[in-house]
Amino acid sequence: MQILKSEAELKRALENKKTSLGFVPTMGALHQGHLSLVEKAQQSTDQVIVSIFVNPLQFGPKEDFQKYPRVLEKDFALLEKQKTDFVFVPRVEDVYPQGWKTKINVHDLANVLCGKFRPGHFEGVCTVVARFFQLIEPSHAYFGLKDLQQFLVLQQMARDLFPRLKVIGCETFREVEGLAMSSRNQYLDAKQKEESLAIFRGLNKAEQIYKQGTLDSSELIKVFLQEIEKVQSIEVQYAEIRELENLELIEQVNLPSALFFAGFLGSTRLIDNRILHASEKLL
Repeated sequence: MQILKSEAELKRALENKKTSLGFVPTMGALHQGHLSLVEKAQQSTDQVIVSIFVNPLQFGPKEDFQKYPRVLEKDFALLEKQKTDFVFVPRVEDVYPQGWKTKINVHDLANVLCGKFRPGHFEGVCTVVARFFQLIEPSHAYFGLKDLQQFLVLQQMARDLFPRLKVIGCETFREVEGLAMSSRNQYLDAKQKEESLAIFRGLNKAEQIYKQGTLDSSELIKVFLQEIEKVQSIEVQYAEIRELENLELIEQVNLPSALFFAGFLGSTRLIDNRILHASEKLL
């Protein structure tokens, strides 16, 4: 495994790259969900590169940029065990050279759900991912569908700016009990982890009645929230069903769509979703 710490090292290492190169962007604090993306990339490309970069552009002024977990040596050990080819750990000046002023915004898709509550977040995500696409020039890029809105935003950005790149969404990786894996889960204590499972139970119940024939969005959300409300410590930020093409609200689940959730457990923000009506858009 080669650890690359600058743009110059990256360029030298990739001079003779093989036919296909899979890319998995991360902010570190890796868990099995990240490693499942690496494994997926290894199955379908000749070489794999993982980036580790805590991107300042995607954090708001009151968010957790400074305390976001940074455990590089542990991350390196996990990636070495996974037989990853390259790990790119750039400096801020490699990603955003002096004088950098450009930001990328995917209109409409980035302005709802998390984008409504985290202004500028997806602009920061799109900018850093586009910059990595530019630097690394991968043939494939892999993203977890736990961050479904993020995936849809990045997929659209890639279609517009990097049309030859294949952007692949990978199934949400969950802990044994059902909590969607996230680097921020380590902020939760044992009691909060137990309480957080109400989200998974609620998604399951909404999906169950959808499969039994309930298409009314308000009814599906009501069933989901009934489970959430059993845990008074979960503060709901949003629970909405939106179609996947333009992330517009829908009253009836008769188009490719998903139930999206975000909320707080203590100071930890949790997101999750359940695709109710699948779509080729996720392939």
